[in-house]
Amino acid sequence: MKRLVLFCLLGLGGLPLGPSTAADALRVSDNRRFLVTADGRPFFWLGDTAWELFHRLDRAEAELYLADRATKGFTVIQAVALAELDGLTEPNRYGHLPLENQDPARPAVKPGPGNDYWDFVDEVVDLAAARRLRIGLLPTWGKYVTSSAFDGKVDGIFNLANALAYGRFLGQRYRDRSNLIWILGGDKAPSTPEAVALWRALARGIAEGVSGREDYSTVLMTYHTAGPGHVSDFLHDESWLDFTSAQSSHGDLVESWRFIEKHWARQPIKPVIDLESSYPDALIPAAWLPESMRAAHRSTRPSTDDHARRAAYWAVFAGAAGHTYGHNSIWQMYAPPRKPILSPRLTWKEALDAPSARQMGYLRALIESRPFLSHVPDQTLIAGHVGEGADHIRALRGDGCALIYTPVGKPFGVHLDRLTGRDVKAWWFDPRSGQVTPAGQFARKGSREFVPPGSPGVGCDWVLALEDPARQLPAPRSARFER
Repeated sequence: MKRLVLFCLLGLGGLPLGPSTAADALRVSDNRRFLVTADGRPFFWLGDTAWELFHRLDRAEAELYLADRATKGFTVIQAVALAELDGLTEPNRYGHLPLENQDPARPAVKPGPGNDYWDFVDEVVDLAAARRLRIGLLPTWGKYVTSSAFDGKVDGIFNLANALAYGRFLGQRYRDRSNLIWILGGDKAPSTPEAVALWRALARGIAEGVSGREDYSTVLMTYHTAGPGHVSDFLHDESWLDFTSAQSSHGDLVESWRFIEKHWARQPIKPVIDLESSYPDALIPAAWLPESMRAAHRSTRPSTDDHARRAAYWAVFAGAAGHTYGHNSIWQMYAPPRKPILSPRLTWKEALDAPSARQMGYLRALIESRPFLSHVPDQTLIAGHVGEGADHIRALRGDGCALIYTPVGKPFGVHLDRLTGRDVKAWWFDPRSGQVTPAGQFARKGSREFVPPGSPGVGCDWVLALEDPARQLPAPRSARFER
């Protein structure tokens, strides 16, 4: 009989199984670039889009899903209270709907445990907490506020009054859950004053429900916009927006680094995370996008594990405070006889073991093995051209170390003299397996060409880890799994 898989990490971020505590609640770091726990421990956001978690799974399935994501190193599960796929008209697995007469001011709540939709949401949030997982809770999918992804026209079931009331309900109900992060939006751009005002009312209601007043220091909030897009295009200075985000969106060449880089110099400084990126096994029709975006959108082939992994490394190495992964089968919790969306080939249970899902844990372990809170993107480390398209190289610098990502495994040059210390120790880190290979030690002078192992090509990505030997950092290591 196989033992439970336990997720172990080098560095600062590994958390054992067990209930969450107040010390595990999150806040923005002092340098405003990252998230940390209340007592200052670095927190790497490794999200998974489980949009239909509350709506389509039963308890046993939710336990299976959460246990799997915990063992693979995920730290945040993004799920939606008012779900996208017929969430107002199709009951959850226990026959419950979330609202009375589709009115956000009238959540369908009944006395006693296990009697309504919200009791199951409570249960799943607590199951996640027991595995030290945060829930990135979307109060509603954006289509119930505005039906169009980009135009911002408010035409859904929400208005200012019921948004405030619904927010207060959620805040009061979940005020004691320290593993909640609030994500407004839901795949819709807040591109009009009317839309911004409505989301502001919802944010205010949540804060008032949690603390009894409009105090945003008691909650952690962000916004999930439509993609390709960035929240800063529409709102940035809102007092409730603790950290900002992008949706780099989907396809076989998602240049997620551009969205993070665009935000990096934005004032005031806020952490930034790509909350939705390239889904393996998804074919996104260009017709879904505004006409101005269609020419640049590649929709002729489904995304793969390689594309999802590349988007994650690009984003984090461009300065993101973490990354959200997702799989086409899992976001919709697809299983027959449900109608498939975007042509999934696997059921959600089969997709749990997609190679890219396990590889996300390798990324987290690599980042946490370095001085995480000192990381800044630094393209000046790269000697020569940084590459275009799938060849683009990203460099990340930290205290006494640097990480350089090449998505296609081609040789590249590095300015060693821009690092610190007398010598430079080098390692090759394989994002596909998490394995590490020593790459020598050199005097810290001039520039040097590095040739990744193996043959170049899409999917043959590598990370070059450089460090000052005097700092005595541990070798970059992947997550370890024990059976």
